[in-house]
Amino acid sequence: MSSLATLYETDFYAWALEMAQLIKAKQFDKIDVEHLAEEVESMGASERNALESRLIELMLHLLKWQFQPERKGSSWQKSIGKQRIGIDKILKQNPSLKYQYQQRVDDCYAYAKRYATVETKLPISTFPESCPYTIEQLFDFEFLPS
Repeated sequence: MSSLATLYETDFYAWALEMAQLIKAKQFDKIDVEHLAEEVESMGASERNALESRLIELMLHLLKWQFQPERKGSSWQKSIGKQRIGIDKILKQNPSLKYQYQQRVDDCYAYAKRYATVETKLPISTFPESCPYTIEQLFDFEFLPS
């Protein structure tokens, strides 16, 4: 195992700094290409995971707002706004994720519905089979379901 590969396994931070220095110095022949490629792929997955996490949280709070109107509160409204801001920031920084947005909504809604069942104690059949909110509504900072 090369010294860079060993460094990757034993001190990731030092390895990352070394990779940055090698790239800046244009010493591409010394780069730990295999691990660097893994880390770049991981960074992309991290952005997608952050988007999905925010979508789940947004839809969860929209469902609770809609299906437990007697419990509406400012904390739910703050969470809805916070998630929308986070989603907006992620999509501005990673515009290619917009092309996967509808698929992400569909996938994340299933999780949001399960979480809503747990948090509200309502049967899962209470919630629509598919996401009841359009993409426009999810993005609309003024939209709250009735």
